[in-house]
Amino acid sequence: MNIEWIEVPGGTCAFGDDARPVEIGTLLWTRTPITYAQLSGGRTSTRSLHPVTGLKHDQAVQVAHALGGRLPTSSEWEWMAAGPTGRRWPWGDQEWTPELANLNGSGLDATSPVDAHLAGATPEGLLDVAGNVWEWTARSTMGNGAVLRGGSYASLPLYARSTFLNAAPAQLASEGIGLRVVRRP
Repeated sequence: MNIEWIEVPGGTCAFGDDARPVEIGTLLWTRTPITYAQLSGGRTSTRSLHPVTGLKHDQAVQVAHALGGRLPTSSEWEWMAAGPTGRRWPWGDQEWTPELANLNGSGLDATSPVDAHLAGATPEGLLDVAGNVWEWTARSTMGNGAVLRGGSYASLPLYARSTFLNAAPAQLASEGIGLRVVRRP
């Protein structure tokens, strides 16, 4: 499995609407959402570089574990996306344009290869943090749900901001939801 890990140094995340300080440790993150090529051992297909979708939350947890990591918490995800300066978007404070992320209005109306929006990378080099697919997190919600972060190809740009969170039933298997994996260095 060809997975590239990028280290994101830890710090204090001003988490959520109330900017509650949450200490985040240094973590290794998958550079992109997990792709079909990464799960198939590198075999190529027309969807090789597209994010894996259609997984329920428990299946995403299993995939993350099989890849040697876990799903990030919601606060870890926000720290990775916003960084110590509290970036509005994973790439910075510049408003969204179609070359930065695959969101509603980009004209794609489906997932795109995870390396298609290089201009939207975080300063550390993580791709598709905003758009393409929502990402499951480890945070559960009332009513057997889980928190999603990042927005998808069908999301309005507002939903891809670094601090925006959403939730979905844990049993939902959607073409708009994927996963990213973290692990300790």
